[in-house]
Amino acid sequence: MKDLFRRPGVQAVLGWLLATYLQLILRTVRWRHVNDACVEPFLTDKTGLLALMWHGRIPLSLATAPKWWPRGKTQVLVSPSSDGEFVAQALERVGFPSIRMSSAKKGDSAKARAAVAGFRQALGFVNDGGALIISPDGPRGPNEVVAPGAVQIAKRTQAPVFLMGLAAAPAARLNSWDKVMLAAPFGQGAVVWDGPFYAPAEADEAQVAALCADWSARLSAATRKAEILVGAPADQQDGA
Repeated sequence: MKDLFRRPGVQAVLGWLLATYLQLILRTVRWRHVNDACVEPFLTDKTGLLALMWHGRIPLSLATAPKWWPRGKTQVLVSPSSDGEFVAQALERVGFPSIRMSSAKKGDSAKARAAVAGFRQALGFVNDGGALIISPDGPRGPNEVVAPGAVQIAKRTQAPVFLMGLAAAPAARLNSWDKVMLAAPFGQGAVVWDGPFYAPAEADEAQVAALCADWSARLSAATRKAEILVGAPADQQDGA
């Protein structure tokens, strides 16, 4: 089955389907943005920044596009895995090119080199004024736990970090590690913004871990607030 999904033709079809779904949800769901004033000044000054959302909310991610499209120079960090390939193709179709990067398992030198190359590309893009959107708990989880990579990029670039909590109702939740939320057309949606946050340039390993925990809690809180705003059933709220 994995070999089937890795075929270019299958990936292209999946990418087209996801892109079509993203556009449908953007156009038909009544989206509400909360506290977006915190990010507005950073959308016009063309300085580099990071924006974080949970991996399970990628199907809702185009709700943030009206903020990023006028700014231009926005990319998304996507896993180089086969699953990430069709996601990257879908995002490319809707105006968000990707940087392919994820952490590498110990002992896998090829993936380690690719991870380093992706990390350097991400740093260069942000330092050059780009807005980089990251799902900091992907591609393997744990769910709603910020991995150190996002903090390291923020530390190295000294870019402001914004959090985007997304939710929609009615919506289905998949039984996946990241509890993917799939919105139904013509419902309600919310994007709750928080930030800016910064990672000190001199942050040591313990401070990076503390920032991971803090940003995880804040991003989950923004996501729960979005769920409450759209009236998501209690059994569909991860904090329930």
